Amino acid sequence: MQGKFLFEYAVIRVMPRVEREEFINVGIILFCAKQKFLKSVFALEEKRIKSFSAEVDLEELKENLNAFERISMAAKGSGPIGLYDQASRFRWLTATRSTVVQCSKVHPGFCDDAGETLFRLHQELVL
Repeated sequence: MQGKFLFEYAVIRVMPRVEREEFINVGIILFCAKQKFLKSVFALEEKRIKSFSAEVDLEELKENLNAFERISMAAKGSGPIGLYDQASRFRWLTATRSTVVQCSKVHPGFCDDAGETLFRLHQELVL
């Protein structure tokens, strides 16, 4: 029987008006070192975001979230941060910032399958 693996995750949030500190959960980023897993997923509800602030540039927001995803996977076009190891990319992406796209605090847990856990957390905390 396979043991449990330590993982860390954060909720990806959109805060259309940073000064109001209101946010919408749009995704999850999950890192599991033992499984060499780092991935983020998001789902953007445009009407909901526009209800918080009509001034949000949805195209720019989508590009920022896509960049977040590219950096997680170290995909082509992920820039210099994409060259870091998984742990460093996770720490960089989940660092505290005052921007429209932010992350919650990092939370730990144990899982058998990081991909399955990412899907479950996305279902529970975002959708």
